[in-house]
Amino acid sequence: MLLGCGLVWGLSFPLNKIAVSEGYRDFGIIFWNQFICAALLSLICWQRGVWPGFKRDQIRLYLAVMLCGTLLPNWASYTASVYLPAGVVALLISLVPMFAFPIALALGSEKFNWRRFAGLLTGMLAVILIAGPEASLPDRAMVVFIPLALIAPFLYGLESNLVAKWGDTGEGPVRVLLGASILGSVASLPIALMTGTFITPPTTWAAPDFAIVMASLINVIAYTGYVWLVGRAGAVFSAQVAYIVTASGLLWSMLLLSESYSSYIWIALVLMMAGLFLVQPRGKESQT
Repeated sequence: MLLGCGLVWGLSFPLNKIAVSEGYRDFGIIFWNQFICAALLSLICWQRGVWPGFKRDQIRLYLAVMLCGTLLPNWASYTASVYLPAGVVALLISLVPMFAFPIALALGSEKFNWRRFAGLLTGMLAVILIAGPEASLPDRAMVVFIPLALIAPFLYGLESNLVAKWGDTGEGPVRVLLGASILGSVASLPIALMTGTFITPPTTWAAPDFAIVMASLINVIAYTGYVWLVGRAGAVFSAQVAYIVTASGLLWSMLLLSESYSSYIWIALVLMMAGLFLVQPRGKESQT
């Protein structure tokens, strides 16, 4: 499940780049992403004969998944994808477990560990390497958008901790994501209309339109699997999906977008992988 989620999820980065390549922007894309996800998940729930509940604790969980797992990180990722190479965005998303660890400490669900702390520092060094040297990015002006790209992994780390702490309220990932997608559609539509980013379905489809639909399908497949994994294996262990997401994101970006990267980016990748190795749980730690 970890491998499958990572390989599929990695494809979303070049698709995001394609989606914004001809003028489509954040909340317009987010609305259709959420709407398509809600429609697909509704079919699954209809076939199963079960639907999401809307009790207080369930709505709290839907709001957390909507805000920290889709609406806000997608806004950050789509906006960053306009300016940054898709492979760099994929590389930065691997910071999820490094954000998840200090958040888990703050929530009291993890104990301090020097090895994991060293992994966090190694990940931060990789970010500095991406942002620092003049040869690391195609254009030095891109560096100002790196903090924007870091919003997504922080929120994903927060979300994984909240899901692990609260559980799925007995509904399972499909109903949780359907509830979150319904709320996400309702919340993103007025924002898209007010910001002028709403996308009217075109009569003739181009690459960005296909990319939005494909990304929505990926969101259903990978995200449902990820929520299932968090519920079974815990936040820090599940966040290791970033290993595969990062590697496959770089590979998909090279294959689909013909992106190429400087030696600094490849060194940052090695550091990021080392940081992930250090921050991941060992033995009994994986059960926390």
